[in-house]
Amino acid sequence: MLDYAALAVVSAVVSEGSFEGAARLMGLTPSAVSQRVRSYEERLGSLLIIRGSPCMPTDLGRSLCAHVDRVRLLEADIPHLSEEAGAESAYPVSLKIAVNADSLATWFPGAMASFTKQSGIFLELYAEDESHTVEHVRSGAVMAAITADAEPVTGSKIVRLGHLQYIACASPGFIKQFFANGFTPHSFQAAPCICFDKKDSLQSRWLQATQGVSVYQQVHYVPSTQGFLDFILAGLGWGLQPLSLARDYLKQGLLLPLGSDHFMDVDLYWVCPRLKSKVMEDLTRHLMQYCAATTNLADNK
Repeated sequence: MLDYAALAVVSAVVSEGSFEGAARLMGLTPSAVSQRVRSYEERLGSLLIIRGSPCMPTDLGRSLCAHVDRVRLLEADIPHLSEEAGAESAYPVSLKIAVNADSLATWFPGAMASFTKQSGIFLELYAEDESHTVEHVRSGAVMAAITADAEPVTGSKIVRLGHLQYIACASPGFIKQFFANGFTPHSFQAAPCICFDKKDSLQSRWLQATQGVSVYQQVHYVPSTQGFLDFILAGLGWGLQPLSLARDYLKQGLLLPLGSDHFMDVDLYWVCPRLKSKVMEDLTRHLMQYCAATTNLADNK
């Protein structure tokens, strides 16, 4: 039988990254938090938290924290649940979701605004490349994700939301400097490229699809959606931008598309657990309805 009071403390340490942070969250002293965690680890005969800065869960600790998150989500379905009903209900329900940075900068805030206000659910978001967000679901670090990976995840369901449209673009001065002789594989190899981080394969995939090459030798890594756009506007490189973010700059002539085949669509999916949870079912339904209506996800627009 799991000790949910002890698990709440373990979960707080993992969430806050330290015993001190967990103590502030729970209104306890750091020594009391440490004692409760150590006592529970001794009872289980296994380490749950790797002490450090930040504190990290072991595999067992991560699995137990994921279980606590699911219990809290299910308890949120019970109306007027009081603190006396159990230690878990004394804390706000926080939903851990992995989201790609471009969704965070475009459609996702609008999608979550009305839902969080109506449900009272809080969000703990993990920013990650859209091709890698689902890995956080598989590891148990998050409960749900926005992903470009349509592969099934054990214990989860996948719902297609639409696609985010990107445009390959650069500043007029950059195009004049590096593409005076046209958009060719040779010119792309000589032109600096902007990538979000080393996981970002979007530019490489677009090059492979349009030019038959996928290697760029000169790269700026800019792990910020706004910074990425600013680097392109400043003429430091070319890259793919969400069309919804680049549209006004294209209209003003501050950005220009790279050739005629300059669009690329990235399908986005919602991965969530197969729980009989009203909160999760409502969120999934809300996302599907919002994404069907928004122009930022371009299906049927």
